[in-house]
Amino acid sequence: MAEQAKYLDLPLEEVIGDRFGRYSKYIIQDRALPDVRDGLKPVQRRILYAMHQEKNTHDKPFRKSAKTVGTVIGNYHPHGDSSVYEALVRMSQMWKVKEELVEMHGNNGSIDGDPPAAMRYTEARLSGIASELLQDIDKDTVDFIPNFDDTDYEPIVLPAKFPNLLVNGSTGISSGYATDIPPHNLKEVINAVVYKIEHPNASIDQLMKKLPGPDFPTGGIIQGEDGIRKAYETGKGKVVVRGLATIEPLRGGKEQIIITELPYDVNKANLVKKMDELRLERKVEGIAEVRDETDRTGLRIVIELKKDVDSQGVLNYLYKNTDLQVSFHFNMVAISNKTPTVMTLTGILDAYIEHQREVIKRQSEHDLKKAKNRAHIVEGLIYAVSILDDVIATIRSAKDKKDAKVKLQEQYEFTEAQAEAIVMLQLYRLTNTDVTELQKEAEQLRERIAYLEEILGNESKLLNVIKNDLKRVKKTYKSERLTRIESEVEDLKINLEVMIPSEDVVVSVTKDGYVKRTSLRSYIASNIEDLQMKDEDYILSLYEVNTTDTLLLFTNKGNYLYIPIHELPDIKWKDMGQHIASIISIGQDERIIKAIPIRKFQDDQYILALTKNGMIKKSVLADFKVQRYNRPIVGMKLKGEDEVINVHLTDGHQEVFLASNTGYGLWYHEAEVKLVGVKTAGVKSMTLKEEELIVNGEIFPELTNPNLFIVTQRGACKRMNISQFEQGTRAKRGLVMLKELKRQPHRIVGFHVVNEDKTVVLQTENSETHSMLPIEFKEQTRQNNGSFVVDADHQGQVTETYVEAQYEKWFGEETES
Repeated sequence: MAEQAKYLDLPLEEVIGDRFGRYSKYIIQDRALPDVRDGLKPVQRRILYAMHQEKNTHDKPFRKSAKTVGTVIGNYHPHGDSSVYEALVRMSQMWKVKEELVEMHGNNGSIDGDPPAAMRYTEARLSGIASELLQDIDKDTVDFIPNFDDTDYEPIVLPAKFPNLLVNGSTGISSGYATDIPPHNLKEVINAVVYKIEHPNASIDQLMKKLPGPDFPTGGIIQGEDGIRKAYETGKGKVVVRGLATIEPLRGGKEQIIITELPYDVNKANLVKKMDELRLERKVEGIAEVRDETDRTGLRIVIELKKDVDSQGVLNYLYKNTDLQVSFHFNMVAISNKTPTVMTLTGILDAYIEHQREVIKRQSEHDLKKAKNRAHIVEGLIYAVSILDDVIATIRSAKDKKDAKVKLQEQYEFTEAQAEAIVMLQLYRLTNTDVTELQKEAEQLRERIAYLEEILGNESKLLNVIKNDLKRVKKTYKSERLTRIESEVEDLKINLEVMIPSEDVVVSVTKDGYVKRTSLRSYIASNIEDLQMKDEDYILSLYEVNTTDTLLLFTNKGNYLYIPIHELPDIKWKDMGQHIASIISIGQDERIIKAIPIRKFQDDQYILALTKNGMIKKSVLADFKVQRYNRPIVGMKLKGEDEVINVHLTDGHQEVFLASNTGYGLWYHEAEVKLVGVKTAGVKSMTLKEEELIVNGEIFPELTNPNLFIVTQRGACKRMNISQFEQGTRAKRGLVMLKELKRQPHRIVGFHVVNEDKTVVLQTENSETHSMLPIEFKEQTRQNNGSFVVDADHQGQVTETYVEAQYEKWFGEETES
């Protein structure tokens, strides 16, 4: 029974929850997040304290980093040596921290992301400003706790004579919390603290006059004053940080872009590599060469441009597509009162001032106690010297030190502390000069005690001490601001010709959704039949367009895909294209029904969409232009099981003809359709009865007499002229186009507006295809059922028809065959 009592029967979720809760609390409080008072994480605090204890300070020689790491691990931080060494190195990296807390000899890494040398090779010591974090730590200014093995004590926070959290910032990820606090300028932060002490109710706007924003060690430009203000007000905000780049002229009409400052925390080597990849992949035109010319004089990246290139356009492209411009997201989380808290600027300043109040109070109490003890001793020494002969006689008559102290206390009313000081007095101190010195010291101590008591009794005096300490640090360590702040975020406008080499290409789209672009040379060198396709697939569209154009792909689900031509996969004509789903994710039952290239998104052109359940929608083409196009965009709102059957690009002067499966045709002008927004449902196009559907809707220019071609499921084809119809209005029933039969009635499966050279292809249930020229069919009346071209009983009913794609050159407003 005793053996069984060792084990507890607990639910797994309770145990896991409890253990994970403990782990989370540990990494939040004791690993990943800084303390709001000194701005340090535990490992950083332990490194600085260990170096201070070892007298490894800025006024002493450098010491091997391995010795410091060993001390930290052995005394305070029982974790891996690499984590301690990495924290030590980071505090010495001038491109990571605004004020280095550690000075290091040897390779401490680089802005290119190179690793530092092993700790046995490097040497380190505390920097001058780090000593300000530790100053007066031996005066009982902060609380100490036992270390991990109870053999020593370590501070829970440092006295921090400057606001390190804001000056050096912090970054970290813990369980459920992350922090990202940018570095700031020491002089500006101290000015803000002093102003907050003098004006406790200062607003953010008033504080921002003293502390306008972050100051990164790598310089650069911050854009977005509103983002800074929001971050200071709420603890969260976003600004844009960009490198400092200038455009310089070269001989021969060329120019070059010189980058001398990078955004904070950007890896220079990766940035240069990315820029060179853009040049090699021809994602941006005009870059001749990218060189990293950084040396001991400073950072310098040179982007040499070709002749007559839009330099500002190239620079804007680099800002938008590389880490030459990044977003910095403030997330000012720190440990305050042992709790992770999202801190505002006011909160951080108040917490620091409150910490300094406590530090100065405890420091003054410590100094006062020490001064009073010394004054007491000096008072005893002065009295002892005045009766020196009697004191010497008393001491000589004593048996030992203890007896001498007792006699002095009994005969002359010295306290035990005074008696101790007298018996320990060295003979050379018994000169007249030393009596004078003692009296002088006593006077100084009286003044010191009065001063310290005034600090402890007067709040304004205490605050003055804090201000004077801060001003001293500012005067000693101040530096000029490196980062420039601009109030507005620049809207980057990129000339398309900068990004894309202007080139005419052939774009093909198939019914099954395979798309590609092909060079004109590859297309001309091949036959159109050479295109590799799956069985029953066919070419939906075939256009000669420019790489600067855009392709709109409309789907049956009312969505459209926005794809710049230059982003289409470049594939030889003979090879199969790439499926659209690998470019933009679409639904499994979603398919492409129309491809329309666009040169300019104009206000005087329109997209006309039709659905099988009798809806029609007309929207301005310019509204289809988008900035983000990594997923399908809603182009028409559909109800129930409705589907889009056709989409057209119009100029506002087109005629519309709709055909229903039961053989009704309706003709009206597109002016009948009012303009609506892109994501709306549209209006009724044609009156339909139960089970009726629109087979297709076509357009043709006004004042023309096109031919209409219909195909029925029984394999009958018929050509009619538009003159047999009367132009009507939208949402009507239309006119009959077929003779109604009681047995095996004809139902339209294909309808097309055709000209002389168009070929229509029929597909049957048995996967057979039949091509025909509509112009070869005799023109017939509306009441006729046409001529049979397919024996439906043997070859299967006709299920689908399409017009064979023709090669078209695209000129924007209109196409030319």
